[in-house]
Amino acid sequence: MESSAPGFDSLGLSQPLLKALCEKGYISPSPIQSQAIPAVIAGRDVMAAAQTGTGKTAGFTLPMLERLTHGARPGRAQIRALVLTPTRELAAQVLDSVRDYSRHLSITSDVVFGGVKINPQIQRLQKGVDVLVATPGRLLDLFQQGALRFDRVEFLVLDEADRMLDMGFIHDIRRVISRLPDRRQTLMFSATFSPPIRKLATGLLDHPVQIQVAPANQTVRSVDQVVHPCDMARKTDLLTHLIRSSDLKQVLVFSRTKHGANRVVERLCQQGLLASAIHGNKSQGARTRALQGFKDGSVRVLVATDIAARGIDIQQLPHVVNLDLPNVPEDYVHRIGRTGRAGETGHAISLVAAEETLLLKAIERLTGESLRRENVPGFEPSILKAPPLDLSGGRGRRRPGQSPKGSSRRRQDSRSTRTYRR
Repeated sequence: MESSAPGFDSLGLSQPLLKALCEKGYISPSPIQSQAIPAVIAGRDVMAAAQTGTGKTAGFTLPMLERLTHGARPGRAQIRALVLTPTRELAAQVLDSVRDYSRHLSITSDVVFGGVKINPQIQRLQKGVDVLVATPGRLLDLFQQGALRFDRVEFLVLDEADRMLDMGFIHDIRRVISRLPDRRQTLMFSATFSPPIRKLATGLLDHPVQIQVAPANQTVRSVDQVVHPCDMARKTDLLTHLIRSSDLKQVLVFSRTKHGANRVVERLCQQGLLASAIHGNKSQGARTRALQGFKDGSVRVLVATDIAARGIDIQQLPHVVNLDLPNVPEDYVHRIGRTGRAGETGHAISLVAAEETLLLKAIERLTGESLRRENVPGFEPSILKAPPLDLSGGRGRRRPGQSPKGSSRRRQDSRSTRTYRR
């Protein structure tokens, strides 16, 4: 008996796209894809809220490619579709998706971001490109040098718009928008419909279709969540113990700071566990190598900061460990949403010291869940009460539960106002 669930062939996609989906093994669309694809093909603006791992990239890529197949090719330095992302890793990943889905189409695509030489990007853009994935800073650098034109842009996609606002890209985004044609289709994807996101959408989107596939700030049900109380000074030792005792493979570890991530990697490597760090102080080459090693299994543990991890999308990632709880409780939802996908059970482990009690309570208030506590024998905390961590100073640090402010914004894109010479 055939399944009654609708397939991709019911959404208005042409055969070349359906063939690419089949080759990737995708049969049935996710909820966000079922709603977004027909709306985009119909020419509607879309405002969508979706957690990581819901299939949102295909939700905008597939219908965008469908519509682009019916238009004229770009001229010199022109682009037809612009996808803005907050980080280099996410930009590279979106490009991979675009190329996977367009493999049977005459569609050209490219990616530009900071942290690498600009001249090769200038050369590649000379012929024009159908789909350009970019981080905001580098995009503006290229535009100011005349390396690309916005007069033919038919599509604007803001991917992870909430994170771009958190990172302080709002002014860059508005500068880009001010130079785009008024007649275009705009798609905005965000983790939530927060007030800042709704404010950004005002005037940007034209009577958009609103899509929300999961309740705001709800954690993924297929993720087993546990808190292991321990002293701050013993977190890395406990992490090592958990990896070894449970023989954990492919572990994504979140650190509050870049220096902290480096220290953890050094300690893990000393213990014979192959680990790499990914954060904003790493070169693009080092970040790419670390991520590839993690994906192919040669790197067992990947230690990341929140911003650097936004572009990490790994199918069936089994374990996420919060070495440090996030400063902002919403980031907890994003973190653990990276595991428990594709019908698999994921595991989210949080190592929580007494200094982080307020951060833990903020997470539980946000999600409406009381997280299970389990002491690990030999690592029971000796400090049960302590003053909360001082998160008011330093880059990106905030009080527990406080919304992002301008002072906490960070730029992952290597944006610069300096002049590049051709």
